[in-house]
Amino acid sequence: MGLLSILRRLKQPQDQEVRLLLLGLDNAGKTTLLKQLAAEDISHITPTQGFNIKSVQSSGFKLNVWDIGGQRKIRPYWKNYFENTDVLIYVIDSSDNKRFEETSLELSELLEEGDLAAVPLLIFANKQDLMTAMPASELAESLNLHTVRDRMWQVQACSAITAEGLQVNTTMCKHLITAIH
Repeated sequence: MGLLSILRRLKQPQDQEVRLLLLGLDNAGKTTLLKQLAAEDISHITPTQGFNIKSVQSSGFKLNVWDIGGQRKIRPYWKNYFENTDVLIYVIDSSDNKRFEETSLELSELLEEGDLAAVPLLIFANKQDLMTAMPASELAESLNLHTVRDRMWQVQACSAITAEGLQVNTTMCKHLITAIH
């Protein structure tokens, strides 16, 4: 399963444009992940002060990805980007145990937002290339995702630096979107 499979089921052949909202705490790896998906150089990444928008062509889909900064002072503005979101992608730094409670709380608040009701959720358990990374299955359990019943969701282990685990998610998102719509 991957992002593209989800998208194929969600969108009709004439409607191949999809809006993805990419959120997560600062330093989770959102921009690196986005640049990897866009096949861009990742050697010079700086913290996002606001947002980045990229359109990525993938298997007949135009993915419009909105990468919103994750600094505490920017998070209250996330709600301005919820409208018309087809898939919510939430990136978690799996190696940052000190901020797990914070990222869990932010995700919980997002899942309660009316404008994101029933929007499929893809969680990237990023930085799996690091020795201290929590496995994706353990992360899903810690986030109590088994209690989420109002939307399709998937947790995908990945490394934005090595690009491992990113292609699988394209197919997964397609399946998520298709199942919802």
